[in-house]
Amino acid sequence: MSAPQSAQRSGRLRLLVIQALVFSLFATLFVRLYYLQVVGGEEYHAQATSQSVREVVVQPQRGLIVDDMGRPLVANRTSWVVSVDRSVLAKLTDDQQTVLLKRVAQVVHVPAARIRKTLVTCGEAGSVPGVCWNGSPYQPVPVAGDVKKAVALRILEQPEDFPGIVAEQQSVRAYPQPYGVNLAHVLGYLSPITGDEFDQASTDGDTSVNAASSVGRAGIEKEYDRWLRGMPGYKSVAVDSMGRVLGDDGEVAGQPGDTLVTSIDAKVQGMVEKQLADTIALARTTYDPVSHKNYVADSGAAVVMEAKTGRIVAMASQPTYDPETWVGGISKKQLARLYSVKADNPLLSRATQGQFAPGSTWKPIMTVGALNNGFSPDTRLDCSSGLQVGNRWFKNYESESYGSIGFDRALQLSCDTFFYRVGLKYWQQYGSDPTNVKAKDPLVAQAKDFGFGKETGIDLPGEATGRIADRKWKLSYWKSMKSYYCKIDDDGSSKRDFLHLFAHEFCLEGSNYRAGDAVNYSIGQGDTIVTPLQLARAYAALSNGGTLYEPRIAKAVVSADGKLLRTIKPHVQGRVDASAASLRYVDQALQGTPKVGTLAWKFTDFPLDRVKIRGKTGSAEVQGKQSTSWVATYDKNYVVIMMVTQAGTGSGTVGPAVRAVWESLYGIDGTKVNPEHAAIDGTTPPAGLPTFMRDGTILPPTGTAKKKGD
Repeated sequence: MSAPQSAQRSGRLRLLVIQALVFSLFATLFVRLYYLQVVGGEEYHAQATSQSVREVVVQPQRGLIVDDMGRPLVANRTSWVVSVDRSVLAKLTDDQQTVLLKRVAQVVHVPAARIRKTLVTCGEAGSVPGVCWNGSPYQPVPVAGDVKKAVALRILEQPEDFPGIVAEQQSVRAYPQPYGVNLAHVLGYLSPITGDEFDQASTDGDTSVNAASSVGRAGIEKEYDRWLRGMPGYKSVAVDSMGRVLGDDGEVAGQPGDTLVTSIDAKVQGMVEKQLADTIALARTTYDPVSHKNYVADSGAAVVMEAKTGRIVAMASQPTYDPETWVGGISKKQLARLYSVKADNPLLSRATQGQFAPGSTWKPIMTVGALNNGFSPDTRLDCSSGLQVGNRWFKNYESESYGSIGFDRALQLSCDTFFYRVGLKYWQQYGSDPTNVKAKDPLVAQAKDFGFGKETGIDLPGEATGRIADRKWKLSYWKSMKSYYCKIDDDGSSKRDFLHLFAHEFCLEGSNYRAGDAVNYSIGQGDTIVTPLQLARAYAALSNGGTLYEPRIAKAVVSADGKLLRTIKPHVQGRVDASAASLRYVDQALQGTPKVGTLAWKFTDFPLDRVKIRGKTGSAEVQGKQSTSWVATYDKNYVVIMMVTQAGTGSGTVGPAVRAVWESLYGIDGTKVNPEHAAIDGTTPPAGLPTFMRDGTILPPTGTAKKKGD
């Protein structure tokens, strides 16, 4: 065969092979296409359909918080929220994303840089805690809340300009503020659930929260979160390839949160808040003859408690903050202010977390202890101008020298030297060895029996324990601070200022419990500190005969449809270990304080024959600061406590405000008591609960509307 013929045959063979290969490829493609469209068509169609359906969490409406008359303290409102669907955003080019986010930033007035940070899932590289998205990766990420309706409608009406941008109405917390109440420290606030919290909830099988939930962080929002949060629903929505919603594909309805009924009376609360704020404002304009400047009056607190149950009627703290600040997220600047020392820590509740020297309001507790440990109502001690204890002269702070008096006059006149002698007597009798940590101290034991030095058990998180500065505490404190003060003492300095003198003494003998510690303790000075709530609870025990209740804010939990789910009854924590006679004696003695004692000049013409108030004033000295002003009062129904730091004497600064609160409680006008507020039938808070109607209307408890002055 010639060469040309061989080459021609070889070429035809290669062509046949190529044709066969092309044919086989087309055959394979045809078979595969047949399989996909005919044999497996239904299966793949179902998968394609499922990929176009997304499950969206429908957050439940959080439960209401109402006062004892049914007035809403915390409710809900609708807010236009703009969100970004990240699955649609991911389909755009980088330049398109930049243009889109800038356009969104301009209309919602949120910086584009912050929007980008918001779109990052928490835990991923570059995520910023408190800004990043902690919810489901399949759910649109909220980037702006409380936007104007016009802005939301513009986004909805121009989808071609805002691909993947969602505008919808969501439920957020609202604060109706009946009678102008603030109540921020009692109510608390919400913030997004953390990843750890959600993981723990998933482990526990708790389906009431999801990755995009907001949960209670403080106050009763946190304490009763599991009742208030409700149960989320789930909605399936069909979307096209660009993520645009085509329609609903089914929904599992959620369950709204339950309503929390509290013992707070909004009318009293509003009045107490105003009196506390006005007292602080007035004190700041008042000259202090001791420091030769106006009073600083940097903080304060007030508590109104039912003496027979421990329920809280009103509780106020200054400085405070607007609870609305937390709605829709809080900025770094706002958060920094709430924790700012310069702003006097507005987030701190002075009523339950503030710890202060009680001053002379401590003396009734000391009197009960003394009467149960050797002293008697017939005891007479010298109310001198001062008392020499060791090398120090302890002066009589508020009262003059009154000679030999009993416990009753010592309480009414707030005589320090009288109680100095009581404290010194026990120190000499049981503990003259300053190193004896186990020495008996009846006054310390009595204070602990009244519940001081530990939590009261109130249904609010973060309560402080206070501190009883006894021998054991002083030894423990010395051990923890010894190296610090010994270093100051050994710094080679020849300075003789207060710090170096104190450091030298503390380093050598800081653990010794001396006579000076005992006399200071007896009048509520030194290192002993209490919370206003602890003091209110102790005075309630004086009123009710010695029962210590765990204070309560909540009264009941009611479902969204008005069904009573849980009644929260008063809980007895214990009883004061003291004779009934000693409690009666102190109770009788304190009736004289607003009549002839340190509070009398502020209760002139008050109808004390009808509203039999007992009281005690206090002016607690604080090293390097102005005195803390206290007034503690009670009758058979209520306890009213108010204090202001760096504000001078108790009666002079706080007395008028406390009187105004009592006048509000009993409807007092001048010397007249409103019969509808009379002690017999007008002061008892409503025994029943508000009525929750099907249409959402809340009616006050039957027969109580007139009592409360509505």
